[in-house]
Amino acid sequence: MEVIFKLAFEQLRQSTKANEQTCREVAARIADEVTRICQESRRIQASGEIEDWAKTLANHRLKLCLRYYKLGSNPGRVELQSTLSAIVYRYISPSRERTSYKARAILIEDFIQGFYAEALNAFRRETELSKTYTPRFRLELAEYMAFCERYAKRRIPLPGRRAQQLIILRAQTFSQKQPPETSVDIDMAAEGSSSDSQGEHRSSAFHELRALMGEQEGLLPDVSMREKVIDELKTYLKERQQQECVDYFTLRLQDLSTNEIEAILGITPRQRDYLQQRFKYHLIRFALSHRWELVHQWLEADLDRNLGLTPQEWQSFTHQLNPQQKKILAFKQQKVANSEIAQKLSLSITQAEKQWFKLLELAWDIRNRSVS
Repeated sequence: MEVIFKLAFEQLRQSTKANEQTCREVAARIADEVTRICQESRRIQASGEIEDWAKTLANHRLKLCLRYYKLGSNPGRVELQSTLSAIVYRYISPSRERTSYKARAILIEDFIQGFYAEALNAFRRETELSKTYTPRFRLELAEYMAFCERYAKRRIPLPGRRAQQLIILRAQTFSQKQPPETSVDIDMAAEGSSSDSQGEHRSSAFHELRALMGEQEGLLPDVSMREKVIDELKTYLKERQQQECVDYFTLRLQDLSTNEIEAILGITPRQRDYLQQRFKYHLIRFALSHRWELVHQWLEADLDRNLGLTPQEWQSFTHQLNPQQKKILAFKQQKVANSEIAQKLSLSITQAEKQWFKLLELAWDIRNRSVS
């Protein structure tokens, strides 16, 4: 499809600083993939709108590629790893034992490094590149990261007319291969590894909260807890007249793409982006304020486990608290009610709750620095 190549080439040439040859090569690979999909899809062939489909598919790939290009090498890697970590978070666990948040994060890191190698081989194979090809330029790296994200999210048919994302299947296999004693070893390693996790990466609570989304039912031992979190989040949103956020959340739980969500809700990409930001806002308020105990328990990062922090991180965390926040933390550990905490510190209940929110947000940020 010459028209798709031209579309991709012009977009890349106008939106990047890559040289013309690199733009041509990337555009050709996008056009080849889109053409192959259109030829192999019975639905697209039967639709009679092959060119429209090709443009939609090409634009989706260009958008993802340019997003990683604009982020650049390191932020792009952080974003990709955050996305993949969120998808597999609940599927990575040595044996069926309960493990700390940090131990799980280290296992996720190990798993994803292996997945990157698999994705690179798949990228070489599907684009007919040499077995030694490695992305060298910023645009090529963005192309690979965009492919890696799409590859991870591919739907793999399963018996019973079910389907699952490829990366989740890989994560489940990886997790099943972990020997029982690994959890102990990793826990011990995690306790001494925090000093190596310094960096400039800016994490947010949303990285962790994204684990709430996109999971398959019936595969987890703590599925009842997950369902409880989902039900309470939906109730929280409905009580605040956020039915659009409930609809968006429901569709995200079904692993639908943004294009599919926009089509079902009948909204534009801009409206979907606004809705997504609104949902994030409420999601964080729910997890750090409204039902923080439930969410932290589900993430195995409750107060009894020092909010999921290692001893070194916990020490760093407490050193950053002001005297008032330290008192609030102590009261919370003693399970003192908010009203009583507010009275003891001469604060309003709202002020006490805001201080606790900031405290949880700080802990969450420290904990997430080692995830990506």
